Amino acid sequence: MSSTSSNVRYHASRAADSKPLEFLARGGFVGYGIIHLLFAWIALQLAFVGSGKESDQSGALTELARQPFGKTLLVIIVVGLFAMALWQAFEAVVGESGEQTRSAIAERVMSGIRAVLYVYLGWLAIKVIQGANASMGDKSESKSAGLMQSDGGRFLVGLIGVVVVGVGIGIFIYGLKRKFTKHLNVQQMPQTTRQPIIRLGMSGYMAKGVAYTVAGVLFVAAAVTYDPDKARGLDAALKTLAGHPWGVWLLGLIGLGIAAFGVYCMAQARYRKI
Repeated sequence: MSSTSSNVRYHASRAADSKPLEFLARGGFVGYGIIHLLFAWIALQLAFVGSGKESDQSGALTELARQPFGKTLLVIIVVGLFAMALWQAFEAVVGESGEQTRSAIAERVMSGIRAVLYVYLGWLAIKVIQGANASMGDKSESKSAGLMQSDGGRFLVGLIGVVVVGVGIGIFIYGLKRKFTKHLNVQQMPQTTRQPIIRLGMSGYMAKGVAYTVAGVLFVAAAVTYDPDKARGLDAALKTLAGHPWGVWLLGLIGLGIAAFGVYCMAQARYRKI
């Protein structure tokens, strides 16, 4: 069994060293950045002028598709997202060289989660290109409503909310402690841009962490109050903030943070370790 495992890791490692895959994955970071910049624009519109658009990544994809040559750009982004997913899948299989510590194993798990995320976003983009409903909020609300038909289902929705809160807090701490810098070729960055890039990453991860935490709290509230409308993920979280005077300013800061993350993704296209 160990021989088979080593063989799989060997071939995965060779595939992960593919230059074409590296090129496509770096391009994927550019596409990922564009998605977040559009996401940020929608969030800022929601905060200060009001908006009925989906306030999440699916809304950003839909907004892009409406622009001239938007669907063509979406096709390119899909290719990049799937390349990123393949790269992260290889990372999950191969892992870091040396002793497999808890940290190394956790990083492999995170690579697997990222691979699933990139595949999901790529699939959403394909649905948008096809003109189908790709609303993440609608799907989340529909599934939550189905689950809440039973007490056990309501408990599961509440548990999902607790997990999402944990993820949000984890993302916030990940950004606050600058843990993302271990994935960057920091030494290759010019002195004048190194700190600005790191600050963009900090702002981006912390803003996303707050948004996911609010979304998780709303999932728990949906389970307690039997209200599937609250279980719409980021869309519900941001629109809930927009409904409160103090929340508008927090939403504005989140929007700016997500925009910072979008720019940071552009920097990752150049400096990410792949």
